[in-house]
Amino acid sequence: MIFTPGKKQYDFEEGQIILIDKPLKWTSFDVVNKVRYLLKNQFGLKKIKVGHAGTLDPLATGLLIVCTGKFTKRIEEIQAHDKEYIGTFMLGATTPSYDRETEIDRTLSTEGITRERVEEVLRTFEGEQDQVPPLFSAKQIGGQRAYVAARKGREVELKPARINIERIELIECDLPMVTVNIKCSKGTYIRALARDFGERLGSGAYLHDLRRTASGNFSVSDAIEITEFEKIIKNLQPIANNSVNDLL
Repeated sequence: MIFTPGKKQYDFEEGQIILIDKPLKWTSFDVVNKVRYLLKNQFGLKKIKVGHAGTLDPLATGLLIVCTGKFTKRIEEIQAHDKEYIGTFMLGATTPSYDRETEIDRTLSTEGITRERVEEVLRTFEGEQDQVPPLFSAKQIGGQRAYVAARKGREVELKPARINIERIELIECDLPMVTVNIKCSKGTYIRALARDFGERLGSGAYLHDLRRTASGNFSVSDAIEITEFEKIIKNLQPIANNSVNDLL
């Protein structure tokens, strides 16, 4: 069941899908922890399962699908669907993380780059391909997250993953900024796409901004901000016997 603002009764233990518009600089786990905290405190629950279907980086915004209760068993199924993003690439520079998390480590010329050339290179990314994930990512390497090794300055090698980019369209070309609309398979790193785009263009690039607009049939237009969710939950009646079912 999808959480819909305006209802008076919700069964979070039985299961809800909550569409959150993740704010900038929050991690996906920050959102999950906030939702869990609100539910436990408002309804007197000792514990409740809460998880998310598809990680968003802290510097990304947009659709984050949060599942509660029995619906956490559906997370793998939900996150398997294609995703849609609006991303802005900054040409003429690179960073170790391929986004703004780390400082620029290299600058290159963008002289001679045109809108036509940008569109031509973008088209080369459509279809199935192998993509090397960013080192600054949650990929597991020897039982440890890749970003842990990266932040310690260790060099490790990540294996390419097979991805599919169904659509990549130019929205705006205001050089050195390029904004694109992307529909891609699960496991696609838009930061890595920015890196590869810059390499093929010969100018270097990193991801400046990213917003997830859809995941499967779920759209960010149906999502609510975490502050709105908090207001809704706090206006619901708390329960005394540790069972949210009493709301029904």
